[in-house]
Amino acid sequence: MKPSHQFPDPAGDGEAALWAARIEGSSLSASERGELDAWLDGDPARRELLSHYRQFSEDIDPLLSELVATGAVSMPRAGPKPGRRGWSPGWVIASALAAVAFVAGTLWIRSPNGQVETLATSSAERRSFTLADGSRVDLNGNTRVLIENTRAERRLRLEDGEAFFVVSKDKSRPFIVDTPAGSVRVTGTIFNVRTEAASELEVTVVEGEVQVRPSPANAAQAADPVRLEAGERLSEETAGESVAALSKDDIDDVVAWRHGKMVFDGVPLGEALARVAHYYGKTITVTPDVATVGLSGFTKLDNLDDFFVFLEDQMHDIHVTRTPDGGAQVSHR
Repeated sequence: MKPSHQFPDPAGDGEAALWAARIEGSSLSASERGELDAWLDGDPARRELLSHYRQFSEDIDPLLSELVATGAVSMPRAGPKPGRRGWSPGWVIASALAAVAFVAGTLWIRSPNGQVETLATSSAERRSFTLADGSRVDLNGNTRVLIENTRAERRLRLEDGEAFFVVSKDKSRPFIVDTPAGSVRVTGTIFNVRTEAASELEVTVVEGEVQVRPSPANAAQAADPVRLEAGERLSEETAGESVAALSKDDIDDVVAWRHGKMVFDGVPLGEALARVAHYYGKTITVTPDVATVGLSGFTKLDNLDDFFVFLEDQMHDIHVTRTPDGGAQVSHR
């Protein structure tokens, strides 16, 4: 049975329908994404409203294509065409979509399935994007995401870096995040994913639940998907896989990067420096004698020099030597 479509905000139906038509037809420019973000932020209900219209379009598209192919429906080009007598339910649905497109000024044609869109950030840059289904993704520095949606699923590939996802609910089209170390599958939830090596994956669930499946190379460690609920974090490394329950403060620390901070709580210095090096796109080495020493505290993600000042303040026996390429070597003082 087809899902029913209830649009909870009648006053916003027109704008939601227009955005759905524009998203269906082409990739949005940077300025258009900014406009969409501003519109979505104006009312919490608009994200769900847009998702409803996107699903509405998905449901009627096969029927509409069939009617056009057989000549039963002629879609408008420059303006509306005279209606036919004896309207069938299919014609009513097709005309409804055509009307939405006509109000927008044109009929936006669906991009071919398999078209890949890339979202990326450079060194020390953080950005937020709104996806075609109304979901939001925030990218940490030096992060790259490839988007390749189909009718059956919403699929992204996080090649490297860290991303925070707020996924619009759509049980008919699961949202899948692939990484070199495994994949995360949801239908609608909020979670954070970090992967900075082919064998390393960290998934933290803020709201809802997800399923994490290891990559084929790691399948021997966990053959079945791991189910995570809100407040849980899965860490997968070369040494193995672990799941931990986190407090609200712990979760806030994990996603603090979204607010320009990096928080450490007893993190081995070598691991902490690797995260900082990835964010700034610099080479930072550490001598083995201090690589396992725990680092605690927080620093702002504004300036690499400020981080090194923080590091020497927190760990008085640590010395930082800057290198000509803008990186550093960290050793015992």
